Amino acid sequence: MKLLLGIGGSDDSWRALSRTAERAANAGDSLTVAILENPDSEMTPDEIESKVDKTLAEYDLEADVRHVEGDPGAMLVEIGDGEGYDQIVLGGGQRSPMGKIRVGQVAEFVVLNAETSVTLVR
Repeated sequence: MKLLLGIGGSDDSWRALSRTAERAANAGDSLTVAILENPDSEMTPDEIESKVDKTLAEYDLEADVRHVEGDPGAMLVEIGDGEGYDQIVLGGGQRSPMGKIRVGQVAEFVVLNAETSVTLVR
């Protein structure tokens, strides 16, 4: 399976990276990690890449790591649909105090617009 993981440095994205890397390592999937622009992140893109590389090494997994500029949701849809990925993976879907699932803007855009299957990791 060819997976595209979008990561912007949030706690949700780190959880998604860890779970996706573990699955990819066990299943022999091909993984591409797209480092997205996230103005809310306290980490620079280079710091995010360093942490991504460390996590991938923990699972003895080789993956393509790309820096993606522009609107994160639109770029994930463009890459996922345009480059033949089987699945786009994102962190997201936290529960509100009322038990409803809240999805961030990027995840919502990707879910609503991608032709590729989308998985949200909570």
